[in-house]
Amino acid sequence: MDINITAMIDHTILKADATEEQVRKICREAIEYKFASVCVNSCYIPLVASMLKGSGVRVCSVVGFPLGAMSSAAKAAETKDVVKNGADEVDMVINVGALKAKNEEYVKNDIAAVVTASGSATVKVIIETCLLTEEEKVEACKLAVAAGADFVKTSTGFSSGGATAEDISLMRKTVGPDIGVKAAGGIRDYETAVKMVEAGASRIGASASVAMVSGR
Repeated sequence: MDINITAMIDHTILKADATEEQVRKICREAIEYKFASVCVNSCYIPLVASMLKGSGVRVCSVVGFPLGAMSSAAKAAETKDVVKNGADEVDMVINVGALKAKNEEYVKNDIAAVVTASGSATVKVIIETCLLTEEEKVEACKLAVAAGADFVKTSTGFSSGGATAEDISLMRKTVGPDIGVKAAGGIRDYETAVKMVEAGASRIGASASVAMVSGR
C-alpha cells in the first residue's frame, strides 16, 4: 500500500537540549516538505509561529509535558499562553495516575480545562499507552472524546514505550471515525508509519520525518 504520509506528519523536536538553531532547522524542513505541523515545547512557540507564518504548516505545542501530573489550572494557563503566541494545535498529557486510580471525573475535567482554554485550537490528548492496560486505554480515549478533544495520541516518546499498530487499532475502534488518532513514539521509518496509518492513525508524530519521507 503506497501512502503519502508527508502531509500527516507532525515534525517534532521536544528534547530538553534542543537549541534555537535546531528548532529553526525543523521549521525550514517542515516548510520544504509540507509537513502537517511543527511540534515543540512552549518556549519556542513564538519563534515557530513567526517562521511558519503563511506557509500552511501548523504550529503545535505540547502542554503538561511529558508527565501530565501538573494541575489542571497550570495546563490551562500553559494552553492559553501558547495559543496567544500562535499555536494552532495543543498536545496535552493526561494525568496518568488519576486514570489508573479510576478517578475518571478528574481526568475528564483535566482534559476539558485544556479544551476550554484552547479556544479554536486543535487539542490532542496523549494517553501514554505504554503505562496503561487495554481497559485503561479504552477509558482514556472515551474520556478524551467526552471532554471535547479532537485527537487521541499514543505517547510522549519519553516513557517506557511508543506507538504500536495494535494500540492505534484499539484507539481508532474506541473513538470512531470522526476523532483523530495520532501515532507517536518510536516511529523512525516509512514502513512503520504506513503500518500506523493502515491501523487507523490520521497523524504521525516523528523527529526522523525527513529521513522517513526521503529515504535518507
